[in-house]
Amino acid sequence: MIFTPYEIKETVDMFLRYKLDIRCITLGISLLDCSSSSGAETRRRIREKILRIAGSLVKTGADIETEYGIPIINKRISVTPIALVAASSDDQDFSPYAQTIDEAARELGIDFAGGFSALVQKGIAGGDKRLIESIPRALAATEKVCASVNVASTRSGINMDAVNLMGRIIKQTAEATADRDGIGCAKLVVFCNAPEDNPFMAGSFHGPGEGESALNVGVSGPGVIKAALEDHKGASFDELSDVIKKTAFKITRMGQLVGMEAAKRLGVPFGIIDLSLAPTPAVGDSVARILEAMGLETTGAHGTTAALAMLTDMVKKGGIMASTNVGGFSGAFIPVSEDEGMIAAVRSGSISLDKLEAMTSVCSVGLDMIAIPGDTPASTLSAIIADEMAIGMVNQKTTAVRIIPVPGKKEGDWAQFGGLLGGAPIMPVNRADSTIFVNRGGRIPAPIHSFRN
Repeated sequence: MIFTPYEIKETVDMFLRYKLDIRCITLGISLLDCSSSSGAETRRRIREKILRIAGSLVKTGADIETEYGIPIINKRISVTPIALVAASSDDQDFSPYAQTIDEAARELGIDFAGGFSALVQKGIAGGDKRLIESIPRALAATEKVCASVNVASTRSGINMDAVNLMGRIIKQTAEATADRDGIGCAKLVVFCNAPEDNPFMAGSFHGPGEGESALNVGVSGPGVIKAALEDHKGASFDELSDVIKKTAFKITRMGQLVGMEAAKRLGVPFGIIDLSLAPTPAVGDSVARILEAMGLETTGAHGTTAALAMLTDMVKKGGIMASTNVGGFSGAFIPVSEDEGMIAAVRSGSISLDKLEAMTSVCSVGLDMIAIPGDTPASTLSAIIADEMAIGMVNQKTTAVRIIPVPGKKEGDWAQFGGLLGGAPIMPVNRADSTIFVNRGGRIPAPIHSFRN
């Protein structure tokens, strides 16, 4: 097949002008066979297995970047939820497991490691409780490790005991990393319907239903979608939908090429491609600016939720046509700190926490990288989590909360996290008390449509 000069220019423009990249290649590693009654022995096995299976991950990514000219921003690993792996050990504090993973990741030059996780949507087992209570220490003592806890699902309902606990854990994690604007919370996600094959941090883990290993890919490309829309000013929504779908198709095909090549070189199965539009703090790499390119004066204006719904759906449709291995989230992320357009909308007052919550009913994930006043009570954090879990449970979709109560900061101040995590203005929260509600405990039952058997 001979490519036309226009097609070659279009591809070059995607990379050079519109910031298209492979956001991450994430190597999932099963640690189920590392368990033992001795914590020290379990950690030794974990370290050995990570070094053995992921030893050439970074070099493989760099080689593909050089040979294909495609930027791969992050090389990551995800592991089996540590609550499962460490449950049979004699340890009460699981933070040494996070330190072992962090040390292995640093030795290999890996950017992030996910899997300091627990799955408690229906109940909290002993290993789950020990892991969750270790999260503040683990995230304060490590640089690359990310944690996640799944507290709800469409099939099981919402575990309000876990939701209540996570509000307190988020507060403790913020305080444990107060000298860095509570950055530990930027590496902690609370989920409903967590996917087991997600390559994106901070919620990535290698699900217990996965095989021995798998290579998952996360693409990006908000700038490419925005540029395509700007070439169709005045077009109808029918035309815009088609433009987004076709562009998502091209992005996904490129991502699958990289993923399959990386998996082949690593000698592991190719897992999935997650085609989520993942913004960065860089100007022009913003999901918010895509929504504005559709005709909104600013993100947060009336019509924002409708625009985001169309964007998410067309991205999914284009990706599904491009690959039979689509998984993860595959939609549009709307993190505040990682999206310069979203930051601008918050600063102008056009978007609030309530509007962001409404947008999560149609986007890819949920309330993401939102900085709030450090004196926000743990009960309020739990109530925010409960609201977001309800959206995911009822709508049969993944939702998540990654929220940062920044110690010592108040509404209007600025929190800085650095790198891909960016920085964010401190947003106001509703100060009405939710303590009695979140302290009731028990489980909010699954919705009627969850019973499918």
